[in-house]
Amino acid sequence: MNSNRRHFIKSVTAASALIATGSVAKPFNIIRDLKKISPNDKIRFATIGMGIQGNQDTKAALRGAPDAEFVAAADLYDGRLTHVKEAYGKDIFTTRDYRKILERKDIDAVLVVTPDHWHDHITKASLLAGKHVYCEKPMVQHIDEGKSVIDAWKKSGKTMQIGSQRISSASFKEAKRLFQAGEIGDINYVESNNDRFNSLGAWNYSIPTDASLTTLDWDTFLGDAPKTPFDAKRFFRWRNYKDYGTGVAGDLFVHLITGVHFVTNSLGPERIFSSGELSYWKDGRDVPDVLVSILEYPKTDLHSNFQMVLRVNFANAGAIANNTRIIGTEGQIEFTENNLILTKKKLAKAPGYGGYDSFGTFSASEQKEFEKQYNAQYAADTRKADPVKEVRFEAPKEDDAHANHFRDFFENVKKGTLGTVEDPVFGFRAAAPVLACNDSYFKKKIINWDPVEMKIKK
Repeated sequence: MNSNRRHFIKSVTAASALIATGSVAKPFNIIRDLKKISPNDKIRFATIGMGIQGNQDTKAALRGAPDAEFVAAADLYDGRLTHVKEAYGKDIFTTRDYRKILERKDIDAVLVVTPDHWHDHITKASLLAGKHVYCEKPMVQHIDEGKSVIDAWKKSGKTMQIGSQRISSASFKEAKRLFQAGEIGDINYVESNNDRFNSLGAWNYSIPTDASLTTLDWDTFLGDAPKTPFDAKRFFRWRNYKDYGTGVAGDLFVHLITGVHFVTNSLGPERIFSSGELSYWKDGRDVPDVLVSILEYPKTDLHSNFQMVLRVNFANAGAIANNTRIIGTEGQIEFTENNLILTKKKLAKAPGYGGYDSFGTFSASEQKEFEKQYNAQYAADTRKADPVKEVRFEAPKEDDAHANHFRDFFENVKKGTLGTVEDPVFGFRAAAPVLACNDSYFKKKIINWDPVEMKIKK
């Protein structure tokens, strides 16, 4: 261990004397054994990655769990660390080096809200350090990283939640209830989309004027990505580059597929094909801004086989109505995070005749004979369909899906249980197919996936 390292550990040990009051850190002089958390204790958490989503997650965590306390933050850009102290309190511990957070014994849980290519590394290191982990979606950047994260989680015995929070909304829970009750018959088709048409929505986020090699740690940001000269656009708009992000599939498809898996209890598709292009935002990015993927789901004990079509269009200058439609043989569930419409429709038992039908081409005598047989086969009460039924659901105004998702996480942390609504196995079953959507697009081929064993089929 070098002298700087020894000095750091010594200084951190001394500086780690904190006592919890309110939702921000104050100096204290007791370090707890955090293997078990008393119901009366606060859960002390740190956020690693204080960009846009890092701040959103931190605020949602505080809303979702009054007994959670935000005590530390890590980020590679100094301006964000300054903002942390301005926004959350001067006593928040801040650092560029996330490992300093993992070394602190007084921190129970970490929120991993970094660029996608860092998710697996920091998650596994956090679990190894004995931390509970909330990891933003997608859980991993590449399919071959998933199993090692799951293994690390199981070995650690710690609580872990993946951050695709829409499934914790009242609307998604109602969609699940209706589907499980058989309200739409046998599922056969799903379509879900998330279109945008604005620069910020296309990830062209603001870049601070002081961005430089002095104010941020470029080398650490690159991590295991290819080495490249400093480029502020790549740092602050990393979603636009496949070296660090996962494109529209990893950012948005993952929400769509997570919702469908939550509602249907599906394990995932078995065949995936994508088509797309870079249509509008030709600003140096190397991922498509229009992507359509078709996913084929096999029949299971819980649902019939069905097709799912996912779409993201960042160049949609037309009408945008982002939703998910789950369609079955007796109706459909159309829902967003805030509302839901169930439409029930059943065909009459009798098929009917006439109109645009071959009946009109029969001879007069054959028409009479046909009608005679039809009337004998179908009673009058089988010839008319039931009226179409529509049921609407609006989520309560106080419903906060993001806070709910964190509440579920922290409640499991408190109880020492692993049963979060979106554990790593669930998270990987959602992440892997959307990453396969990317592979299909870039490799121009169908990807065959084993949803039970969670691996690519050769």
